[in-house]
Amino acid sequence: MRGSLTALAATILAACGSNHTFPPPPSTDTTGAGAFLDTLQRRTFGYFWDLTNTANGLTPDRSPTPSFSSIAAVGFALTAYPIGVERGYVSRAAARDRVLATLRFFWTAPQDSSASATGYHGFFYHFLDMTTGQRFQTVELSTIDTALLLGGVLMCQSYFTDTDPAETEIRALAESIYTRADWQWAQHHPPAIALGWHPESGFIPYDWRGYNEAMLIYILALGSPTHPVGPDAWTAWTGTYSWGTFEGQTHLGFAPLFGHQYSHVWIDFRAIQDTYMRGHSLDYFENSRRATYAQQAYGAANPGGWTGYGAQVWGLTASDGPANTTLSIGGQTRQFHTYFARGASFTEIQDDGTIAPTAAGASVAFAPELAIPALLTMRRTYGTNLFSTYGFLDPCAGPTGPTCSLHTVSSTPSTPPSAAPRSKGGSTRRPAGSTPTISASTRVRSSRCSRTTAR
Repeated sequence: MRGSLTALAATILAACGSNHTFPPPPSTDTTGAGAFLDTLQRRTFGYFWDLTNTANGLTPDRSPTPSFSSIAAVGFALTAYPIGVERGYVSRAAARDRVLATLRFFWTAPQDSSASATGYHGFFYHFLDMTTGQRFQTVELSTIDTALLLGGVLMCQSYFTDTDPAETEIRALAESIYTRADWQWAQHHPPAIALGWHPESGFIPYDWRGYNEAMLIYILALGSPTHPVGPDAWTAWTGTYSWGTFEGQTHLGFAPLFGHQYSHVWIDFRAIQDTYMRGHSLDYFENSRRATYAQQAYGAANPGGWTGYGAQVWGLTASDGPANTTLSIGGQTRQFHTYFARGASFTEIQDDGTIAPTAAGASVAFAPELAIPALLTMRRTYGTNLFSTYGFLDPCAGPTGPTCSLHTVSSTPSTPPSAAPRSKGGSTRRPAGSTPTISASTRVRSSRCSRTTAR
């Protein structure tokens, strides 16, 4: 049986690899890419370590402008801390203390229906005041950002496994924070899960339907030991998938690259198939790889005629941008945006000439042979205007040629440290995908999901 599974996995992976014509990366590093990637990881880690409030673990949404905290940024910070230990950036004791302060805050912060609380029903508001931890202005109680936070929480639960009181408390707090999330309450239109809720007006009238970054929501909700959703939630999620071909790549479509990246920060989807993906002889990891190849090809083709695009300057995702304005350039009317979810796929094209280096940075796990040369090219071309204290600034954009943002944005630099270990053939110790929570979730979907292993 094991031999047949191995053979099946080999067949699937061989089929997955046949959809592109780009050569594999060289066997030896002759470009200095390895040293550069190490520098990028170290600087990106520094954003989370240096700028997070040590008293409550809240990480700013952006820098250097004074900012509120993003709970998704906290999830990425919690993910970065174990990686920092493994890389030797900080001691295990220092990371442990930072994680403990963070989890203590999220467990004890007010959870009620008031407009100034930190959360409700186990979920948290999208943005929080950096000092008080209270809801920032009138932002929504966010299911997706809570899921990204929980990804980091569970990463730390899996990593800090020693028996001393501090690491024991980390695991207990992580379990408590995760199991408090009431996914059934969030099913305003069952079986789908709502985008969010406001104390002033109730649930946002839209639900998470695939395909996009919210795959992690449904996995966490299916695996919940306290408030699980039923398997019909996954059926609803996959029921709106779109399959097509873009720039020679056939795959499950979603235009911005972040939708193909976020859930993979914590779960290795290689050789995992649900009913939908099995029907297309694909897994979600290869799907993200193909989406990366498609975007690289789109950048090389440059159908919009943007200055600076090319085979090694590509990547459309959610990022800052130049302005919310319409300009006439070369006799053509162009619409520009500030923060916006840019992307290119058969589903839609949203391209205002804004390249985000982090789109390539978070693609290192899927296609290092494309992503690392792109990062090196952008670093060498734009220098310190684009690569600064905490790694890449958010976008490289402009109506007549690339210009650079002054901001590092927390949700965009986060994935390079967590993606890079896979590109080097390894991973951090005990990733979140090995937690009982996520393992249980994949078993919940077993009637619709199979996993083949070639290990």
